[in-house]
Parts: sequence; structure tokens; C-alpha cells
Amino acid sequence: QVQLLESGGGLVQAGGSLRLSCAASGRTFSRYVMGWFRQAPGKEREFVAAINWIGSAIYDADSVKGRFTISRDNAKNMVYLQMNSLKPEDTAVYYCAAKTDNFISTDAPSFGSWGQGTQVTVSS
Repeated sequence: QVQLLESGGGLVQAGGSLRLSCAASGRTFSRYVMGWFRQAPGKEREFVAAINWIGSAIYDADSVKGRFTISRDNAKNMVYLQMNSLKPEDTAVYYCAAKTDNFISTDAPSFGSWGQGTQVTVSS
């Protein structure tokens, strides 16, 4: 089981930026696929972005592509989500997730480890 701890959430005005961080345990972090998901009140958890061990990334094209960037630092066991041009509809709890195989995915159940989440609130 991978332990994950998110940080960096907060309150920001529309158009602003935030950078979320996720610290992961595990000596084989560099092999994990890492993902970010979010859940808004009354809605299902949804995929935001994922990145594989060599840094190839996928995004939810409709909602975040072009505004959010996922990255990782394997030496530090960290994954990041840079969020720019934030909109009120980006308001949600953001979760970091890990899957310990090499297959990048948008499917939440395929990720076996989850953090506690960090709240992002975007005011209009």
C-alpha cells in the first residue's frame, strides 16, 4: 500500500493559480502511475490527470486540458498539479492516487491507493 499526502489546496479567486503537491511513500515510486481526481459536492469523483513513470501525461480534455499540468519528481517521491486560470467549477476536493503498474488510466477503481484529499475553492 502506498501512503499519499496531498497539500497546497486553498481559496483562490477565479483566474488565479494553485499548485497541489502529493508526497508518496514507497521505494518503487518511480514505477507508479500517479493520478489526480476531484470530487465536487453532490457529484461523483472524476478524473483530472495522470502521469506514468516516464512522464507521459493524460488529462480530462473537456475540463482541464490547457489549464492544468501534472508533473512528478521521482527523486523526491512527489507528484504535482499546477492549476492555472482557475474557474469556480474547479471547486472540489482534489485527491492524489497511485496505481502500482505501468498502465496509465483514467479509471478511478484501477488506482489502489488514495490520499485524504485537499480542498480547492475558487471564488467568482
